[in-house]
Amino acid sequence: MDLDWLKDFLALAEQRTFSRAADARNVTQPAFSRRIRALKDWIGTPLFVRGAQGATLTPAGAHFQPVAHELVRGLDRARRDTQAIGERDTATLSIAATHALSFTFFPVWIRRQMRSRPPGTLNLVSESMEACEQIMLAGEAHFLLCHVHPEAPTRLEADRFQSLRVGDDVLVPVCAPDGDDRPTWRLPGSPDAPVPTLAYSHASGLGRILAVCQGQPAHTVTGFTSHLAATLTTMAREGHGVAWLPQTMAAEDLACGRLVRAGPERFDVPIEIRLFRSPECRNPAADDLWDRIDAQGARPAPQAASLRAAAGDRR
Repeated sequence: MDLDWLKDFLALAEQRTFSRAADARNVTQPAFSRRIRALKDWIGTPLFVRGAQGATLTPAGAHFQPVAHELVRGLDRARRDTQAIGERDTATLSIAATHALSFTFFPVWIRRQMRSRPPGTLNLVSESMEACEQIMLAGEAHFLLCHVHPEAPTRLEADRFQSLRVGDDVLVPVCAPDGDDRPTWRLPGSPDAPVPTLAYSHASGLGRILAVCQGQPAHTVTGFTSHLAATLTTMAREGHGVAWLPQTMAAEDLACGRLVRAGPERFDVPIEIRLFRSPECRNPAADDLWDRIDAQGARPAPQAASLRAAAGDRR
């Protein structure tokens, strides 16, 4: 069995169409279909049924889904552990970051931090918030870069994991424009015309934040979920609904008109970008980076009440 088969299976279970799943896995649809068939043949029973609503899991597929998740996580963890042992003498810094920040905030931020002192080998692990928390709790990375909100606590308890505020962001509701460059859908919608929304799955930290801060907004209906903000961005561009995207990710699309705001600022959710420090995974390079960021005026985690007060005018 090939590890790619498991990842393809999980992508199809989430995306529900072969074309979208193949795009998400960055392979051609014929190659993707062959690998799904190969997994079915290896297991010995159908895992999906194709219908008007796309590809849906059979009872066997639904049983296999959590098993596949655990297998992929276990193999990824084994790979990281083995790499860490093999590269212990050369690896300098290991930073876990959520997908949304890996492609937007991280490259500029780390270049600024390392301009005067190159870090040697830098290992970036880009994962969902749920996976990043597991990495930090296991002591497998020096730092975690992620979005946070005071009302959506992480699994990284403040008395164990120090953190510094290194940036600000905001979740903005966006959608594709209509022919007149106006939003195709406009919040808050109405009972007769609910707004289709593109939601984050439970593995996403942004999904946790939105669930706590907004719940399910009135007159909306969830039509699609993914733990990847990049996937929701693509779906929003293609006109499938409204997505709450980090402004750091949506800025270019908004500037060129591929996306437009789908509601007034009262639907925005202010969030912070924080760097968490591992108490177990430490070395001189990690200590040096932390000290430099702290000296730049990055703020430690404030009390939740003060953050809620600061965000209150925006909600």
